[in-house]
Amino acid sequence: MGKLIVLEGTDGSGKSTQFARLTERLTLEGKAFHRLVFPQYQEESSALIRMYLKGEFGRKPEDVNAYAASTFYAVDRYASYQKTWRQDYASGGLMMADRYTTSNMVHQGAKVCPEERVAFFNWLEELEFKHLGLPKPDLVIYLDVSTAASETMMRRREQDTNTHADIHEQDLEYLRTCRAAGRQAAEQYGWRVICCERDGVMRSVEDIHEEIYALVRSCLEE
Repeated sequence: MGKLIVLEGTDGSGKSTQFARLTERLTLEGKAFHRLVFPQYQEESSALIRMYLKGEFGRKPEDVNAYAASTFYAVDRYASYQKTWRQDYASGGLMMADRYTTSNMVHQGAKVCPEERVAFFNWLEELEFKHLGLPKPDLVIYLDVSTAASETMMRRREQDTNTHADIHEQDLEYLRTCRAAGRQAAEQYGWRVICCERDGVMRSVEDIHEEIYALVRSCLEE
């Protein structure tokens, strides 16, 4: 089998920027890989996700329970796996993913009280890795950032792209709980956590990138 490396983080952690920089560097180095970005907003398999994030099932994240919402995202990943990367992975290819099952642990795990999250995480693993047959990641890099910094970055992104926040991004208390769920999952599963702030100030994009790159190179050399 191949290798699956996942870059994860809460909304506003700079994850998309870091994923773009990482994949660009691997490309320049001549490293062959399959680029995966979840959710697949342009694909039919993400229809329920788009409805959910636009608030068609409720204006607050908790209006759709963690188990129901998780299935929306799991089905989208299953469609991607079956249609685009199953064969490459089985042939030993490298998969680089911006979000994965790990995102359900962070964003949907926030809807579950802390003492019940382990059971929820176990349910997710069974659903996606056992029943849907999706591969488990070889490395998960989790970008950890304070909710205040996340909000600042998201508002700046809205201005720069002339877009509007989805129901996740609009709810700051929910984002705080997402961070707690992410840290709990990181501890349980041994994710490599990168702190994106130093003394209350965001580190530079390049500084964070170099730490990510070192972790990826180490995984590829194993």
